[in-house]
Amino acid sequence: MFQGASELSLDAKGRLAIPSKHREALVSDDGQIVVTAHPHGCLLVYPVLAWKPIRDQVLRAPSLDPRSASLKRLLVGYAQDETLDNAGRVLVKPGLRKYAGLEKQVWLVGQGSHFELWSDESWQRQQQAMMALAETGLPPGFETLAL
Repeated sequence: MFQGASELSLDAKGRLAIPSKHREALVSDDGQIVVTAHPHGCLLVYPVLAWKPIRDQVLRAPSLDPRSASLKRLLVGYAQDETLDNAGRVLVKPGLRKYAGLEKQVWLVGQGSHFELWSDESWQRQQQAMMALAETGLPPGFETLAL
C-alpha cells in the first residue's frame, strides 16, 4: 500500500528518484511501472499489474461517447511504460511533464494502489482545497468517518 507525501526533485533530464521504501512494491518483475495523466492535472504512477485492469476497464468504454473517448485519450493515450534505472529513477517523459506542469520540485503522494505526482504549485493548491473542506463540509460517504 502506498501512502504518505514526499517532496522530491526531478533531475535535469526529467528523472524522478522513487523513494527506496516504495521501489520493490512499485515495480513489477520486469522493473516496469506505468505513468499516465490524470484529469485533475497530476500524473498517476502505477505498478504494471495494478494498471492493467484499470486500462482494460477504460478501453471497454464506448468510443463514440465523447466523454468516454476523452478519458480514453487522456488515461490510455498518455500512458507510458517506464523502467526504473539502477539508481531507482524513472524518466518522466516531456509530454507528461508538460501536461502536469512539473518542474524541479514535485510531490509523490500515495493513494493506496498507486501514486499521484504533482507539481509543487498544484500540490499547494490541493493543500488549500483540503483545508477548505472544514468550511464546505465532507463529501458523501465521509460523514461517519471517525479519526
